[in-house]
Amino acid sequence: MKVLKFGGTSVGSPERMQGVREIITRDSDKKIVVLSAVSGTTNTLVEVASEYAKGNSDKSIQIINDLYAKYEKFVDDLFKGEDFKKKGMEVVDKYFEQINKLIKQPFYEQTEKILVVQGELISTNLFTLHLQEEGINANIIPAAEFMVLNEQSEPDLLEIESRLEGFLEENKSYDILITQGFICKNFNGGIDNLKRGGSDYSATLIGAAIGAEEAQIWTDIDGMHNNDPRIVENTFPIAQLSFDEAGELAYFGAKILHPNCIVPAQQRNVPVRIKNTMDPDAKGTLITSEKNPDTVKAIAVKDGITAIKVKSSRMILAYGFLRRIFEVFEKYKTPIDMITTSEIAVSVTIDDPKNLTEIVEEISPYGSVEVDKNQSIICVVGDFVAQRKGVGKDIFKALEDIPIRMISYGGSKNNISMLIDTNYKKEALIALNKNLFGL
Repeated sequence: MKVLKFGGTSVGSPERMQGVREIITRDSDKKIVVLSAVSGTTNTLVEVASEYAKGNSDKSIQIINDLYAKYEKFVDDLFKGEDFKKKGMEVVDKYFEQINKLIKQPFYEQTEKILVVQGELISTNLFTLHLQEEGINANIIPAAEFMVLNEQSEPDLLEIESRLEGFLEENKSYDILITQGFICKNFNGGIDNLKRGGSDYSATLIGAAIGAEEAQIWTDIDGMHNNDPRIVENTFPIAQLSFDEAGELAYFGAKILHPNCIVPAQQRNVPVRIKNTMDPDAKGTLITSEKNPDTVKAIAVKDGITAIKVKSSRMILAYGFLRRIFEVFEKYKTPIDMITTSEIAVSVTIDDPKNLTEIVEEISPYGSVEVDKNQSIICVVGDFVAQRKGVGKDIFKALEDIPIRMISYGGSKNNISMLIDTNYKKEALIALNKNLFGL
């Protein structure tokens, strides 16, 4: 059995949704299909929640009504017969009734979580109806009933596996099972979500839980590229990556994959393939446990980085200095991306500046603090790239005219990272593309 995930743009119009149907029925293999909300829906529902939280109920209602009108047209264009058009509108009415009920209740944190998942519930139910109208043997299974989080708010893979086993047994007569990405339940049984891009994570968790032949991530680009095609010309799709390489690329800015989605696939050794819904015959990128240490695979960039430097001639070598610094970041639940040290200073980077003021205030007693905002981490990725002769020379030759704020070389065998001012990002990516790939 394969797991196929389709994102919001892949189901963003009736025509696209029909295209997904053609993709999943190209062969007779049994499949689990994971869908995101129709593109634009999640953002709209977040806006609804935001306006309602601010007390702008009239504005929320107007946004909901505009979204409802879009779904009326969507249903009319998706279905052929009047019976299924009616069933489609019953689906839309059911979930919009829930949306309207939610904004009439007192607003609390759970309200937004319940609101935003309505998009996935609508898309999956409409798509299942569409398949049934086309005579395809399909059924829907609710993600909230098997996609569960543990006490640490992490997916509980063993529990997911156990629950999915029951659903697969109950639905073994169906060729295609449809479910929602993104949606889950937390440890307390409340509706929750796997955060932005979480449908990728849903797909690989399901793939790992059932020991899938392959988990496919269908998107609007033909695989992971060797560089950012939005910035650099002459990029190319990478035919194959190892799990470690893909994980590094996803974490350091390759938007095509959710940063966490590689973990369950790697744990259970389930291949992940990235495919293009606009060009289904393109080979895409295959991600497996197989390694190829003979080449640099790709360059990725992560923006929105803040660098924090703590300098103290008195404290840096004192026992416990680093522990005291890191305890501040732990207190504010702020992960660190990069770290470099010298005899008298330590520099770190963060991508979440929400508690920056408090962090700086609490580490100031340990030394003078410098903060650099508007930074980008550029990383060069490949299996064992940090151990290959000559790679460092090629990288720094390409960046010889670009000021480098920090370097992480050897912390990971699979990437070499540099921190630069974001203003130099385009220049750096183009130079690296030319020097490492000859493009």
